[in-house]
Amino acid sequence: MNDYGLKTHVPHGLEEAERITREELAKEGFGILTEIDVAATLKTKLGIDVAPYRILGACNPSLAAQALEAERDIGLLLPCNVVVYSEGGGTVVAALDPGVMVAQTGNPDLDPVAKEATARLERVIAAVEAAA
Repeated sequence: MNDYGLKTHVPHGLEEAERITREELAKEGFGILTEIDVAATLKTKLGIDVAPYRILGACNPSLAAQALEAERDIGLLLPCNVVVYSEGGGTVVAALDPGVMVAQTGNPDLDPVAKEATARLERVIAAVEAAA
């Protein structure tokens, strides 16, 4: 755990953990808008070998619409990043805490949206952990 995210470490391999994460995100209404294979990018661009590391840009359209209504520039902080990476014989699944993200705006109208997004992402992380 860190001060800005929600995190779990599971014994699954990266592919299995990512599959479960995607399924659980979908159950909570999130779609994946972007996917970044950080390890592949570092290998291609810099010739550096690192352990598998993926960033999934998750978006819940309903929550995004509410957030954009309250703060037009909130798109600078979207989508919700979820990372999946190999570590210590297992896989870490972590998500940025939307409450931390929204705190940067100083806009209290975003608090209910952030709380709902956080609750959904907490359920995702808990479900990934429970599947272990």
